[in-house]
Amino acid sequence: MMKKLGYSTFLRVATAHLLPKMFFLTVTLPFLLFATASLVVARGKENANAPYEIGLWGDLPYSEAQEVGVTRLIDDMNSQKLSFTVHDGDLKAGSNSVCDNALYAKARGYFNSLEAPAAFTPGDNDWTDCDRPSNGGFNSLERLDYERQLFFSTNFSLGQRRLAQEVQTAPLCLGVNGPVPCVENRRWTVGKVTYATLNIQGSCNNLCDTAPDPEEYAARNAANIAWLKETFRVAKEGNSAAVMLISQADPGWDQSDPTRAPLRDPKTLVQTDGQPDGFKDFLLALRDEVIAFGKPVAYVHGDSHYYRIDKPFLDAQGRRLENFTRVETFGDNQENGTNDVQWLKVTVDSRSREVFSYQPQIVPGNRVAVPAQ
Repeated sequence: MMKKLGYSTFLRVATAHLLPKMFFLTVTLPFLLFATASLVVARGKENANAPYEIGLWGDLPYSEAQEVGVTRLIDDMNSQKLSFTVHDGDLKAGSNSVCDNALYAKARGYFNSLEAPAAFTPGDNDWTDCDRPSNGGFNSLERLDYERQLFFSTNFSLGQRRLAQEVQTAPLCLGVNGPVPCVENRRWTVGKVTYATLNIQGSCNNLCDTAPDPEEYAARNAANIAWLKETFRVAKEGNSAAVMLISQADPGWDQSDPTRAPLRDPKTLVQTDGQPDGFKDFLLALRDEVIAFGKPVAYVHGDSHYYRIDKPFLDAQGRRLENFTRVETFGDNQENGTNDVQWLKVTVDSRSREVFSYQPQIVPGNRVAVPAQ
């Protein structure tokens, strides 16, 4: 027969029984919350082969109409449960638009309105070209320093969910006051794929335009090559299935595209159009790494404002590098408003032979020539 307990006795027994469980929950719950947050930062290792999707965009916005289009583009990306996004540079037009602090604050707002982690690499319109009178006549290095402070002050991405990133912390680049870390150069791994950003610029990679800076170029170029080589080393050591590199500039790959990119001999990679060549040494290093890696390599860039996916990279004998794919994101078309305010969805499946598959995303509200039905 069960003995009846008085209220005070019942309270002591219940308390004695519950306290250990309450302590367990008190200790365990924060740990579980931390673990859950960590899964957002680094995709669960127990399911490293699971396919996922990412979003690529850049060279936007260049006008007030495009600013409206970018909000639609962001809404579209937010509707698709992406693992992360990357903007490959150029937050504004290169002419008649000022590089003031409000520009960067607005861009940070765009990135932080993305639900997925949002990575970013600077573009020439963001800093290299800021010394143009029409851009406000700023010191371009001071503007890059400001971007480093605003966008790259931690080892996490932007966005509502954050992604932990490795950072190039050696003081190999130049700022206004001398050598500084190239904190904009980032690397991360999701599943079985290694990703990296590199600060490679249009406008001849800072060797031409209003105030070319060969000293700054030389330092940053050496840093980029070092980051490139380290990225492939990390990918090999981690047995990555593929590598994706993201930068701003279209460096030119051959003789086929004089209206949009530098012309170069595809075998020697020497630029042939008489302009200063800010890319040859990097491309030579990239070619060596692509060949040695052997697995799929995607090189994502903007700059020439022409969406395309192709295989323009040749070896020194003129043979196409089959494992290399150039990916150029959509970019500005100011004359037609939001016509090219679109983005690219990439499905990443390390179990597939090519790893990356691409699907352009035409935002219904941004269609101009053929409005959505």
